[in-house]
Amino acid sequence: MTRIGVLGAGSWGTTLADLLARKGHEVRLWAYEAEVVAAINARHVNEVFLQGRALDPRLVASSDPFEVVAGAPIVLSAAPSHVVRAVTAPLEPGIGRETIIVSATKGIEAPGLGLPHEVLAETLPGRPVVALSGPSFALEVHEGQPTAVVAAATDAQVAAAVQEAFSTPTFRVYSNRDLVGVELCGALKNVIAIAAGILEGLGLGNNPRAALITRGLAEMTRLGLAMGAQPMTFAGLAGMGDLILTATGGLSRNRSLGLALARGERLGDYTATHRTVAEGVNTARSAVGLAARHGVELPITAQVAAILFEGKAPRQAVADLMERTLKAEQWR
Repeated sequence: MTRIGVLGAGSWGTTLADLLARKGHEVRLWAYEAEVVAAINARHVNEVFLQGRALDPRLVASSDPFEVVAGAPIVLSAAPSHVVRAVTAPLEPGIGRETIIVSATKGIEAPGLGLPHEVLAETLPGRPVVALSGPSFALEVHEGQPTAVVAAATDAQVAAAVQEAFSTPTFRVYSNRDLVGVELCGALKNVIAIAAGILEGLGLGNNPRAALITRGLAEMTRLGLAMGAQPMTFAGLAGMGDLILTATGGLSRNRSLGLALARGERLGDYTATHRTVAEGVNTARSAVGLAARHGVELPITAQVAAILFEGKAPRQAVADLMERTLKAEQWR
C-alpha cells in the first residue's frame, strides 16, 4: 500500500479517495471548501458533493494542497477541466519528479483546447501522466457495484502501476496506451449526453436516441483519428461504454442538463441553481474549436454548442441535423 494524494473533493474525487482508502492506501484529500474538509474529518461524510454516503474513517481531508501531495508516489487530479491548471501549477515544487499523476478529469481546457494530460504536462513537467476514464457513476462505485474503467498512459509500466493501485474486487481497471483517445472520449461523450437529454426532454423516443448515440460515436471517432488516437479506443470502455452510460443513465449530470434545456430553461439559470459541474458545457465550445483546428465536422456537437451559447431552439437543432446534406455512412 502507498500514500496517495487526491486533488478535488467533488463526487468523483471523493469516491475515488474513499475507494483507495478502503483498499488500505494512505489517502489525503484536498478540498477547496472548508466545510467539506471539516465534515470529512469529523463525521466521515461529504454532504456537499456525495450526500448521504459514509466515507472510510481512514480518509483524511485537508485545506492545504501541499500537505496532500507531499511525499505521495501517486497524485490523483480530480478537479474540473477549467481549474486543473490553477490547482496543479502552484504545486509543482512540492511534487516529486517520479510521482505518477493520475488524471480523472473529463474535459477540454478553454481557451487553449488542451486535453487534461497536456495541461498537466505543462504544469507538472517531467512527471508521468495517466488518464483514468470509463463508464463510472460515482454513486454506483461508492456502492460497490461492479465497474470497469481504463488507465491510459504512453508508458505501459506506468499504466500497470496505476492499474494495480486502483483495482479492487468491484473496480476493475484495464490498461491502455492511447492517452489521447481515452481523454478525448471522456470529454466528448458529455456533449452527446447533453444532446441525449434534449431528445428525451422533447419527448422523442428510442429511434432518435439510437441514432444520436451511433452518430455521436462516429463524430467522436472522427476527431480522435484526426488527433492521432486509435480507432478501437472509441469502441471500448472509455468510448462506447462511457457514452452509453452518460447518455442514458439517470445519474448523468450532462443528460440532466439536456432535459432542462429541452424544457426551455436557459443555461445561466440552470447553472445558478446547480453546484456540480456538467463538463459537457465547456467541452461543447472547446470541441468546436478543436474540430476547426483539425478540419473535422462535428455536427451534433456544433448544434449542442448553438443551443448552449447562442440560444438556438432545441427542436430546430434536431430539424437541422435531420435535414443536412445526404451522405454515406461509410464508403470504401
